[in-house]
Amino acid sequence: MIDIVYLYLMNLGVALLFMICVWPFSVIKKDASIVDVFWGLGFVIIAWNTFFHTDGYLPRKILVVLLTTIWGLRLALYIYKRNTGKGEDKRYQAFRAKVGEKYWIWSLFSVFGLQAVLLWIISLSVQAAQTSPQPNSLVWTDMVGAVIWTIGFFFEAEGDRQLSKFKAAPENRGKVMNKGLWAYTRHPNYFGESLIWWGVFLIAISRLENAWVIVSPALITFLLLKVSGVSLTEKSIMETRPEYRDYQARTNAFLPWPQKGKDESNAESS
Repeated sequence: MIDIVYLYLMNLGVALLFMICVWPFSVIKKDASIVDVFWGLGFVIIAWNTFFHTDGYLPRKILVVLLTTIWGLRLALYIYKRNTGKGEDKRYQAFRAKVGEKYWIWSLFSVFGLQAVLLWIISLSVQAAQTSPQPNSLVWTDMVGAVIWTIGFFFEAEGDRQLSKFKAAPENRGKVMNKGLWAYTRHPNYFGESLIWWGVFLIAISRLENAWVIVSPALITFLLLKVSGVSLTEKSIMETRPEYRDYQARTNAFLPWPQKGKDESNAESS
């Protein structure tokens, strides 16, 4: 069995190497936002690398690697389809304008290197869940974790699908997406992604010694709430669509809950 510390360090190296290999294409295309497409794929690579280098309980390993692969491939395909033909994301354009001519090399460390480190930390639960042959059966934490992952995947995938369909209809231009899952939370996709990682964490703690990898779901939840998810998205929307305030006042930002009163307005969310 591979040494646990060596495994984690190896996967950090894999994540860094993967993002370093993607970086030159962003320089050629002058589009650092392609990193978002490869974000999910990085988790898939780490999951499978762990799978082939560990002697953990095989059914649990298969469960974790399949869940991670399904999530990562769907997310990569969705972002690729969403971003194709639209140029560099505004967030990266702002970074490019601020940094100037040195952005091409700056992005290697502050975009691609940072993303590699973050995905490695978040994937610690995927790695830890595959390391131990004990318990040598699927226990209640595996089952509950898989159920929570499934609920999260539904919220993320269905939320993305509903929003894409809404945006594709010309009559919805400039309106608020407040139907379906979006009637219960302003960010069902972000809520779903957070739930996915709490589900994987529960699978990982089938061996209680892995409780320290709570850093994995805690970090992604923090990022989604305070950094790159809800906070950043809503700041952008509020700058251009003041009518969003009504939807914001009536609908929970993250946890699903029935709306407060009726909404007659329409605008657009993330």
